[in-house]
Amino acid sequence: MIARTIRTAAAAALPFAILMAGGAIAQNSQPSEPAVVPETLPARDVPYPGVMRLDVDASDVRRGIWRVRQTIPVAAPGPMTLRYPEYLPGKHAPRGEINRLAGLKIGANGTPVPWRRDPLDVYAFMIDVPDGADALDLSFEFLSPTDPKQGRVVAAPAMLNIQWEDVALYPAGHYTRQIRVVPSLTLPAGWAQASALEGGRRTGDTVRFAETDFETLVDSPLFAGAHHQDWALGHDVTMAVFADRPGDLAATDEQIGIHRAMVDQTIRLFGAKHYDDYTFLVALTEEMGGIGLEHHRSSENAFPRYLFTDWDRAPSIRGLLPHEFVHSWNGKFRRPADLWTPDYRTPMQDSLLWVYEGQTSYWDNVVGVRSGILPKDVVLGDLAEAAAYYGTLPGRGWRALADTTNDPTINARRPQPWRSWQRSEDYYTEGALVWLEADMLIREETGGAKSLDDFARAFFGVRDGDWGTLTYDFDTIVETLNGIHAHDWREFLDARVNRLNPDPTGGITRGGYRLVYKSEPSAFTRSNEARRDQVDLTHSIGGIFSGTGELVRVRWDAPLFDAGITVGSQIVAIDGIAFTAEALRAAVAASADKDASLIELIVKDGSRYRTVTLDYAGGHRYPHLERRGSTPTALDRALEPLR
Repeated sequence: MIARTIRTAAAAALPFAILMAGGAIAQNSQPSEPAVVPETLPARDVPYPGVMRLDVDASDVRRGIWRVRQTIPVAAPGPMTLRYPEYLPGKHAPRGEINRLAGLKIGANGTPVPWRRDPLDVYAFMIDVPDGADALDLSFEFLSPTDPKQGRVVAAPAMLNIQWEDVALYPAGHYTRQIRVVPSLTLPAGWAQASALEGGRRTGDTVRFAETDFETLVDSPLFAGAHHQDWALGHDVTMAVFADRPGDLAATDEQIGIHRAMVDQTIRLFGAKHYDDYTFLVALTEEMGGIGLEHHRSSENAFPRYLFTDWDRAPSIRGLLPHEFVHSWNGKFRRPADLWTPDYRTPMQDSLLWVYEGQTSYWDNVVGVRSGILPKDVVLGDLAEAAAYYGTLPGRGWRALADTTNDPTINARRPQPWRSWQRSEDYYTEGALVWLEADMLIREETGGAKSLDDFARAFFGVRDGDWGTLTYDFDTIVETLNGIHAHDWREFLDARVNRLNPDPTGGITRGGYRLVYKSEPSAFTRSNEARRDQVDLTHSIGGIFSGTGELVRVRWDAPLFDAGITVGSQIVAIDGIAFTAEALRAAVAASADKDASLIELIVKDGSRYRTVTLDYAGGHRYPHLERRGSTPTALDRALEPLR
């Protein structure tokens, strides 16, 4: 059971004066006490006796079965609890895939040791260590999904992805940074691998890594595959790319140069780095599942196969790498005090994800344009879409941005029938709009002398070389902002995060632009439609359609909603003509020429068909940003490269 012992955030954070100190560091930062302490068997910040051995055989990619052998030292006989990781960093929620563990056997000195699962805590396995035992020998399988309907596919014919939390148990009662482990991995014959782990001594197809702590192991996932290439990006950063087919690796010198510029612009932004070496783990794939997940010294990133070979097809996808790289500073090094936990059992609290994810979502666009990895017109279109979406989002009338930080636990990214009314993880994009406005306000009130870049260096750029964790709370954010430019930042943030329906366009207006609607989609909308094979008519008839006419999203109170059409409905015909994206666009465009327009749709819901008359006369409406005046504005200057 979990006690509601709530520590203050300040108890988990280092003094602000230390945070602001620069220069060399003696050791990596380490938080001390979590915000929540369990009643039973709380984790202690003391070394676990001995070193675990973890051997994973991941050679069976055809069936996606990882076979695990694990040795856990024990100091004395008696009751002991082994745990499977539950609350996972970067996922902000209890996402440990305990349902995929099978075949668990535990033994000691060649004799089976019975285990019993805690019925109130299904991630816990309780045993009695027998007399004379100095170690436990475990074996089990991790049965990875073989179909996307089961979950994210991590085993494909030409590549795989190992997340170590899937393939290891750990002894309860210790901070995971105090548990030592020596991991190894057996791969399909001839495959290369990449991760942030040290060592990597290879014997045949087995790679044995250097001894590390369990926290670092879990924070160091691995990609492996048959088709692989590394690129050095400078600043001790490597991009390790794995592809379904060797031809997908055909990156040009210009493309790699843009990635180098992205790394350089990020380092210039923060003025420090919080890793010793960093690895972008990149998959170019149609066969392995998608992912974008941050770690301190690496990140997991999946792209369509055409990332390099059809560079301009969907440029918006290229914002993933700057997003995950920024997280090395924002989220991994600086982490909300109530989100940091000493083990994978302690519940995470996500109250400051509008900083962790929201400000990262602002910086990925800024760094993207500054480096050239994202076209400026795509980013302006992204901001226009965000402002239009949140400016008219029905759900903002009952649910504040702050409450959406609970969505990783509430909804766990499951599909929603009415996302515009329920809301989702809006702390990403609406959070980015908050930080855009903060940046533009600082620039405006200081005459351009200061900006959010200064906050980035003061808050994230301290203690160069430290790749530990410094925690913070809301007060620390306000204090740092006031150190950059005096303003009522507490009221500013409270109004935008904790209250209903704040104006989301303040940053755009202060930045010298205005939100307008046009009959043609922005570069951002075109990119997203190409990327997802969709037709986005959110701001006209109120829906997003797949290439086959299925409703992917329906906006609450929009014309499609009023006509009784829901997510999952399929449009079979439009005005008597079989559905095509072109026919749908043409019908909406034609409605602009009439005072009132009736669009006739044949709708398929399951095995039933019906005819629906859609009352809409507005034509196409796509959000755009339009500059107010002809000279560069504060927003333009924010997107200029740092020199």
